[in-house]
Amino acid sequence: MQIEADFYTPLTKNLEPTGEILTVKNTPFDFTFITGIGDRIDTDHDQLTIGKGYDHNFVLRHPMHRLDLVATVIEPLSGRKMEIFTTMPGLQLYTANWIKNIKGKEDHLYQEREAFCLETQNFPDAINQSHFPSPILTPNNVYKHSTIYKFSIH
Repeated sequence: MQIEADFYTPLTKNLEPTGEILTVKNTPFDFTFITGIGDRIDTDHDQLTIGKGYDHNFVLRHPMHRLDLVATVIEPLSGRKMEIFTTMPGLQLYTANWIKNIKGKEDHLYQEREAFCLETQNFPDAINQSHFPSPILTPNNVYKHSTIYKFSIH
């Protein structure tokens, strides 16, 4: 997986945003180059301990409201590829850290870290953080964002 983000927003021990924006450089949150999603998930890092894995917002480096490629995921065995394009400022990576015995397709019981989500979004708790992109929509403004999930064979 590769995410076009140089920063992420960390969590408190209660899984709430701290309001900080931290660099991904030299951390297990650095997906600025193709990296296995689980390659560093068990690294001794306080943020991975708090979330039992990834459950973090990445600060996308593209200008908000411009539709750009922000993430690429490639499954090496099958060659499946997913590209995400968005106008949103953030991307949440969640690695199913709290899943246990969830019944899925063909009665498969899913366990923690057997799946992941990439969700485009505004920053969590942005309403209370003046330095985050504002989520406030005033009466005369129009809310418009786009997200495209493109699937192909690599």
